[in-house]
Amino acid sequence: MHIHLLAVGQKMPAWVAQACDDYLKRLPRELQLNTIEVPLIKRGKNPDIQRIVRDESRKVLDAIPAGCSLVALDVKGKKISTEKLAATLDNWMQQGQDIAIAIGGPDGFSDELLQQAGQTLSLSDMTFPHPLVRIIIVEQLYRAWSIINNHPYHRA
Repeated sequence: MHIHLLAVGQKMPAWVAQACDDYLKRLPRELQLNTIEVPLIKRGKNPDIQRIVRDESRKVLDAIPAGCSLVALDVKGKKISTEKLAATLDNWMQQGQDIAIAIGGPDGFSDELLQQAGQTLSLSDMTFPHPLVRIIIVEQLYRAWSIINNHPYHRA
């Protein structure tokens, strides 16, 4: 199974790649996770946010590998526990379904993208900076895998 993490934004600080790589190295071969970065559209003075969100969302949709089911991270998405994420990940693996998890830019996703997503999830009621969202979702996917496989990483 492949999980593609589609993230709006490029040139993340080195600590982001270092933290993500730490968890990626722990994942087994049968659960491949890779990041696809979609360029952030520059916001100047008086930007047309609606157009920018639409264009960024379309770039994300265009970057989704064929045959993937789309999961969008969105502030209005469904909040799930780590254990529920583990059950969801287990279901994806059992089905052999490749997944694209999309992280939007600073202004989120268009309605068009959200309507195409099979699921919309929210990490928290809190707002996190984009670089941390990448780390959190990669860590949570590793934690979910550890729960499925009775690995001692998750101790809740």
